[in-house]
Amino acid sequence: MPDFVFYLLLVTIPTAAVIVMAYILFKNLFEKDKRNFQLEMKKEREKHFLPLRVEAYQRFVLLMERISPNNLVMRKHNPGMPAKAQQQLFLEEIRKEFDHNIAQQIFISAECWKSVKDAKEETIKIFNIAGSNLPLTATGMEYAQKIFEVTAEVGTLPTEIAVDNLKKEMQRLF
Repeated sequence: MPDFVFYLLLVTIPTAAVIVMAYILFKNLFEKDKRNFQLEMKKEREKHFLPLRVEAYQRFVLLMERISPNNLVMRKHNPGMPAKAQQQLFLEEIRKEFDHNIAQQIFISAECWKSVKDAKEETIKIFNIAGSNLPLTATGMEYAQKIFEVTAEVGTLPTEIAVDNLKKEMQRLF
């Protein structure tokens, strides 16, 4: 009987060792294959989504440039229009530009998206502040002059801050 147990152990221990080693090797092989598959999937996603992300950054930079107070005034200014009508035109243009690009937010970080939204809101405030200090009879020319005064007081425009944030994040992609 003791010989039987001895022979049983003599056969069982090496067999168990081989099974454990095979398990460890196969487990490592499967984990390596899984990591490689995930890496390939990530590369494939990046190949498809990177151009879309780059386009989103470009569109948001363009948006910030288009709603920048100085650029918007130069593009849409009508000197003979009453100031209040001119203000409404500018605010409508900002909202239209923003709404046109809103879906692109899925391709940028939450921080950059917040920066873009904040820039839009702060730009609207600049136009509202400029309009609030004018008499009801003010012209578009007086309103434009007031916008330039307010932007000079602000220093770095919110749209410039957002563009800097977009550029920094875009550079991190590469």
